[in-house]
Amino acid sequence: MEPDISIVIPVYNEVDNIEPLGNSIINAMQNQNYEVIFVNDGSTDGSGDALEKWCAQYTHFRTIHFMKNAGQTAAMDAGFRHARGKYVISMDADLQNDPADIPKLLEKLNTYDMVCGWRQKRNDPWIKRISSRVANSIRNRLSWEDIKDTGCSLKAYRKECLNRIKLFHGMHRFLPTLFKMEGFTVTEIVVNHYPRKFGKSKYGVFNRAFRAFIDLLVIRWMKKRKLNYEVKP
Repeated sequence: MEPDISIVIPVYNEVDNIEPLGNSIINAMQNQNYEVIFVNDGSTDGSGDALEKWCAQYTHFRTIHFMKNAGQTAAMDAGFRHARGKYVISMDADLQNDPADIPKLLEKLNTYDMVCGWRQKRNDPWIKRISSRVANSIRNRLSWEDIKDTGCSLKAYRKECLNRIKLFHGMHRFLPTLFKMEGFTVTEIVVNHYPRKFGKSKYGVFNRAFRAFIDLLVIRWMKKRKLNYEVKP
C-alpha cells in the first residue's frame, strides 16, 4: 500500500542522531500510514552503514545514498522525487526539529499547500540566532516576503504542488517564495526547537552568507520578471 505521508531527511555526518531520530519519528507517527526517506549526502562518518542497519530493521524507513556530498538542496530534491505520499514533510537529521510537530503541520495542509515551521524559541548559540534574524529580515525585504523563519527545515507540502517546483543549489531556503510564485498558499506555525546534542552544525555564520545573498538576488529577479497576464474570456 502506498504511504499517505513521506518524511524526507537529508543526512550528512549524523551517525549518532540516526537511532534516536528514528525512534522519535516512530513515536510521533503511530497509527499513520507513512514512509521515511533518509538521503545520505555523501557522509564519511559511518552514517551510511548506520542508515542501512536501521532501515533493515524498520520497514517504514528507506535510504538513498549519494556518491559524494552534493548539498542540502540536492538531498531534499532527491527525497522529494522519491516520495510516494500525498503529503511530504522535510526535516533535519540533527534532532533539533521535533517529529512530534509533524501532525500539527499535516493538519494545516487541509487548508494550505505548504506549511512552514517557525522556530519562535530557538536553541542555538546567540551569534547564530542574531545572524539568522538579520538574514531573515534582509531576505524578506529584498524578496517582498513576510516569512518569519525560512531557514527552518521542518516544513509540510502537498505533493502535487511540490512536483511543480524546480530546485537549484541553495533554493531550499526560498521554497515558500517558490510556492507562492506558482500561486500556492503558504502559512507558518510555531514548532519546537532543541539544542544539538550530537555531531557538529554544517552551517556557520559566514560560510553561507555570500552564496545565500546571491541566491536572494536571483529570487528577487525571478519575482520581478515573472510573467503576469490574464486572457479575456
